[in-house]
Amino acid sequence: MFHQLLTPVGNSLALSTAVAAIPVVVVVLLLGVFRRAAWQAALVGLIVGLITAVGVWQMPLALALRSALAGATFALWPIMWIVLNGLLLYNIAVHSGSFDAFRSWLIRHLPNDRRVLLVVVGFCFGALLEGVAGFGCPVAITASLLILVGFPALEALVFTLIFNTAPVAFGALGTPVTVLGAVTDLPATQLAAMIGRQLPVMALLLPFYVIALYGGWRSVRALWPVLLIAGASFAVAQFVAANFINYTLADVLSALTSLIVTLLFVRVWHPAPDPAHSIEAGQAMRPGATAVLGWQGWLPWLIVSATVILWTAFKVAALGQHNIRWPGLHNAIAITLYHDKPYAAIWSFQPLATGTAVLAACVITAAWFRVAPLAFWGCITQTLRQTWLAVVTVMLIVALAYLMNYAGLAYTLGQGAASTGHLFVLFLGWLAVSLSGSDTSGNALFGNLQVVAARQLHLSPVLFAATNSSGGVMGKMISPQNIATGAAVTELKGQEGKVFARTFVHSIVLTLILVMLVLVQQYLIPGIIPGPPG
Repeated sequence: MFHQLLTPVGNSLALSTAVAAIPVVVVVLLLGVFRRAAWQAALVGLIVGLITAVGVWQMPLALALRSALAGATFALWPIMWIVLNGLLLYNIAVHSGSFDAFRSWLIRHLPNDRRVLLVVVGFCFGALLEGVAGFGCPVAITASLLILVGFPALEALVFTLIFNTAPVAFGALGTPVTVLGAVTDLPATQLAAMIGRQLPVMALLLPFYVIALYGGWRSVRALWPVLLIAGASFAVAQFVAANFINYTLADVLSALTSLIVTLLFVRVWHPAPDPAHSIEAGQAMRPGATAVLGWQGWLPWLIVSATVILWTAFKVAALGQHNIRWPGLHNAIAITLYHDKPYAAIWSFQPLATGTAVLAACVITAAWFRVAPLAFWGCITQTLRQTWLAVVTVMLIVALAYLMNYAGLAYTLGQGAASTGHLFVLFLGWLAVSLSGSDTSGNALFGNLQVVAARQLHLSPVLFAATNSSGGVMGKMISPQNIATGAAVTELKGQEGKVFARTFVHSIVLTLILVMLVLVQQYLIPGIIPGPPG
C-alpha cells in the first residue's frame, strides 16, 4: 500500500505546499497570462502533475496513471454525458425553431432592453438549467441565447459564468450537498440550511454586480427595481427551500420563483428607454428558422425540467447501477492525513444517470416538434463536433484533480491552508472547484478536511463544511471545464484564456465578500449556524 506523503520537500509543510501548488499554478498561468487554449493548459498541467506526483511525492507511476485514468473516466461519465445531452437539447431546439421562438417570446414580452434580458436569461433562466442538470450546460445554453440578442460572445460568456455562481451549490438537484453530507458525516439538512443562509446573500447581490460590470452605475440606478425583484425573489425562495422544504429542489424552486416574479414585474414596470441597450428588431428571428408558436419555445426547457425531477423522484438513476472497484487503485493508497485510512476508488456507473434523463427529454422534444430521424442524427453529429475538444479538456483537468487527490498533493495543500489559520481555509473549496469544475467534486475533496480544520480551530464544523461548498461556487467561473463547455458553442473555442482572464478577478472579489460574510456569521451572529456550536 502506498502511504501518501504530506511533507516530502525538506520535511517542510510550507515548501511542500508551494511545490504541490505548481500544477495548479501552471494551469492558471497558461490560461490567464499566456492565454492558451484550455486543452493545452490542462494537458501541460497534467504532465507537470504526473512529474510532481511521481518524482516528489514518490507515487508509483502505475498508481499515478490509474488515478488519472479514473478521473478521466469520471469526467466522461457522468459529467460530460450530462453536458453532451444538454447541448444536444439545445441543438434540437435550434433546429426545430423553438429556440428562436423562445428568443422571440422573450423579446416580445420583456422591455426593449438588453440589460433586462441579461438578468432574466443569464440569472433566472440559467439558474433553472443549473438546478436541473448543471455541469456547464447552463453556461453554454444561456450564453448562446445572449449572443443571439446582440451580446458580444466574450461578454455573454463572462456574465453567464458570474451569474452561474448563485445556484451551483444546490445544482443538479442538490447533489453537491448530498455528497458533502456523506463525506463529513454531518446531516445534509443542516449543511443545506447553512448554505441556504449564505448563498441567498450572494444571489441578492449578483444582479447588481453584473449590471454594474455591463452598464456601469448608471444602469444600476436605471434598473434597480428589477434587479432587486430578481435577486430578492431568488434569495428568499432559496432560503425557504433550503431550510424548510427540500434542499434537492432549492434551485428549481428559487429559479422558477425568480423567473415568474421577474417576468410578471416587467409587465407592469419598464425602465426608461435607452437606445444604447435596445434590441434590434432584426434579431427577433433568424432567416430560414422554422416558425414555431412563441409559447412553444419554453417546451424544451419545461420538458427537461419535468423529466429530470421525475427521474430523481422515482430514483430511476439507481436502476442498473454498477459500483466498479478501480483495478489496482481501490484501497491501494493510505490517506496519511486521515490516519492511514484506505483510499477507495469506486466508479459508480449508472447507465440511467441524469444525462440519460436529459437524453430522454431530447427524444420527447424531438418527437413533439416532429424532428425527422435523419435530422435528429444531424443534431447529434453537430453536438459532437462542437464539444469533442471540451470533452478532452474536461477529461484532462479532472484527471489532474484525481491525480492530485490520490497522490496526496491535494491533502498537502489542504493541510497547508489549514495551518495558516482561519482565512485561507475558506479558499479550499474555491481551489477544488476551480480545478475540478464541480462543486460536488470540491466537496468530496476537501469537505471532510474543512471539518477537521474547524475542530482544530474551535470553529463550527457545519459552517466551515457549508462554506467549502459556498466558496467553491465562486471558483466555478474560472474552471477550465466550465469555460471550455461554454466556449464550445460560441466563437471563443480555443480562446478560453481570454475568458479566464476576464473572470478571475471577479472570482476573487466574490470569494472575499463571502469570507467577510462567514466571519460575521461565526463571530457576530453565531446563532445563525444550525446544529451544535463548534
